[in-house]
Amino acid sequence: MKYFSINELTSSATALREGIDNRPSKCAYHLLHVLVDQLLDPIREAWGESIVVSSGYRCKQLNTLIGGVKNSHHILGCAADIIAGSRSDHRRLFRLIVKMQQEGQIRFTQLIAEKDYRWLHISYVPGMLRNQIIDVNVEKSLSR
Repeated sequence: MKYFSINELTSSATALREGIDNRPSKCAYHLLHVLVDQLLDPIREAWGESIVVSSGYRCKQLNTLIGGVKNSHHILGCAADIIAGSRSDHRRLFRLIVKMQQEGQIRFTQLIAEKDYRWLHISYVPGMLRNQIIDVNVEKSLSR
């Protein structure tokens, strides 16, 4: 873990405000390390600039409260929503991540460019590395 910390991946203003214990289980803690080692650190290294995790691990209670999907990879400790500046920066980062995957540098479960490129969602679920690429801005999905 070179660029990210477990604290950054588990921090939640909503959890603090609502008194929710968002500490990950031992399994989720391990999977957060895998997420960082396999995706977040290599992406940050290639990007060459700061990347912020806006949402990482979410306990079930927090995920429900914020309206996350029931089977969210965030609950497992396998996903992060990331931001890297402007929406234009997010478009460039999305293209970089796709290129890294196509060149065999990384594998992931899902990469999603969220509406208007407000943030990118990326997940790494061991045993489920399907390299699903979704850009909701062009309303089509790509899988590799």
